[in-house]
Amino acid sequence: MMPREQTGASLARVKRAVRGAAARALTPEPAQTISEWADQNRMLTTRSSPEPGLWRTSRTPYLKAIMDALSPSDRCEMVILMCGAQLGKTEAGNNWIGYTIHRAPGPFMAVQPTVEMAKRNSKQKIAPLIEDCPALRSLVKESRSRDSGNTVLSKEFPGGILVMTGANSAKGLRSMSARYLFLDEVDGYPGDAEGEGEPCDLAITRTANFAKRKILITSTPVLSGRSRIERYFLTSDQNHFYVPCPHCGEYQELAPENFHYPPMNPSAAYFTCVGCNRELHDHMKNAILPLGEWRPHAAYDGRVRGFYLPSFYSPVGWLSWGAIGTKHAESEGDPIKRQVYHNVVLGLPWADQGEAPDEDRLFERSEDYTLGEVPEGGLVLTAGVDVQKQRLEVEVVAWGRRRISWSVDYRVFQGDTTQPQVWKQLEALLDSEFSTSYGQPLRIERCAIDSGFQPLTVYDFARTMLPTRVMVIKGNNASSALLNHPSLIEHGPHGQRLKAGVRVWPVNVSIGKEQLYRWLKLSMPDLEAGEEWPVGFCHFPMYSKEYFEQLCSEQLITRTLRGIRRTVWEKRRDRNEALDCRIYAMAAAASLRLEVWTEDKWADRQASLTIVRNPKPQVSAVKARVGQTAVPKFTSFKANDSFSED
Repeated sequence: MMPREQTGASLARVKRAVRGAAARALTPEPAQTISEWADQNRMLTTRSSPEPGLWRTSRTPYLKAIMDALSPSDRCEMVILMCGAQLGKTEAGNNWIGYTIHRAPGPFMAVQPTVEMAKRNSKQKIAPLIEDCPALRSLVKESRSRDSGNTVLSKEFPGGILVMTGANSAKGLRSMSARYLFLDEVDGYPGDAEGEGEPCDLAITRTANFAKRKILITSTPVLSGRSRIERYFLTSDQNHFYVPCPHCGEYQELAPENFHYPPMNPSAAYFTCVGCNRELHDHMKNAILPLGEWRPHAAYDGRVRGFYLPSFYSPVGWLSWGAIGTKHAESEGDPIKRQVYHNVVLGLPWADQGEAPDEDRLFERSEDYTLGEVPEGGLVLTAGVDVQKQRLEVEVVAWGRRRISWSVDYRVFQGDTTQPQVWKQLEALLDSEFSTSYGQPLRIERCAIDSGFQPLTVYDFARTMLPTRVMVIKGNNASSALLNHPSLIEHGPHGQRLKAGVRVWPVNVSIGKEQLYRWLKLSMPDLEAGEEWPVGFCHFPMYSKEYFEQLCSEQLITRTLRGIRRTVWEKRRDRNEALDCRIYAMAAAASLRLEVWTEDKWADRQASLTIVRNPKPQVSAVKARVGQTAVPKFTSFKANDSFSED
């Protein structure tokens, strides 16, 4: 039995610990941000940085918002950083670790792809972080002490502990609960942690008990469809960094389509301004980066912030545009080097963009569901309309959770598109009801119509429809996203003033094609083994081969245009209406912000369609309700149909 005096001493230590914990809990969160702390306290030496001295956030101004979102004063709880190389992302994470040890102590877990990488990172990054920073050196005991709490993978400090582990260690991932979690290079994690589950999910679960948790997830992406960082980024507000042109002042992204170099001298690479078309050179980054600003491309829910940053923004003296131009030139014709360039420089997942999806594989995997009926899982209907001289082509697409889609029907309305008859058929389709597996029917919620061929006719039709249901679109590959903000068009293509203006939405069809082709290359899951349909998977009914050949009719190739090597989309065959219609239906879905719908919103939509009691017989697959105008039964890809060229 323990002596009474020892028992009393133990109780006293427990009471002191409880009082200390209570005092820390009542202490207000520090107002100082992480970037401010780093500018005052973070020391870099030659063993950890090529630029020794006091940390300067002004050297990498794009990191300020990322670090500050991790500060206790910011309500954000998860930060996603999808980026290229040589941008300072690892040091930003280390600043967060240093700040936590010094100013906001708590249990902290940092995860690398493997345990060995965690050990190497601890020795090469974390040890210098602590030893070279006077504010931290006194808070973490020397590792020489037998009971110091300082080992390669564990650093104790007053009020907290830093544990480092690898994503390949299930034991390490479940070793502790953590208020702070740093998941670094997540696209390098194994698919399963020793049979216990997905590593990121295991680690994030360990933060569930902390109301004020902070999670940082970073990576250079690898393969689309399997990229964790891409998946997390798509759940965020998707910030992109915009900088002003030093000539005209217009803010823009440093986007690949505006990056050029002379064919015989790639080291002379430069950007062209989207506003004034003048050249921007590498040394100008010193002037434009400090003026840059993050702009979201999706709605912000107050919880998850995402940042995308290619290596074009690397500061002067790090990775130059000339070096990037050389890397691009060296990757020409080499798929392996091209993937490395795509991942490491552009900071984007690779999906073999140079090759179109295999139409034979898509044709063979088509599913036996009824045309005109919405399969289970489809909860929102959009449509894309391609306008030709003698016909309208329309695809109706159902969307569900996780951007999974089903082609519900494909219609061709024959007739002169300058005349009202063919447009009445489209109007009838838009007013039709499509039966669902839930009981209640669905109508097309939004329809996107391309105005590139018959703009005035499209404008006239759109003005007769509700703008919330019909949107006019026009291709614009200078746009920074698939769908950008609309502009009010008050004059026709020949300068004539329109009776009433119409809003036209710019659609970057190149971005749409890249996204769609990534989805089309996804493999079917093993449903019997419990695998889920991957994010963005596209389902198709038993259309004819013609549909899939049109859907896969284009590919990315590199051509020299006006002395500059550029990557462009090129047709492999004449007919591509199916591809265009699907891109337009995707634009309509983007206008509804389906990618940021919460699970509660999807559940509400499903509940609104579900008949619980006294179910009525299902309505017919498609039922017209506009006067006496009937929707033709013709579905263009129901069999091997023949087509006449315009």
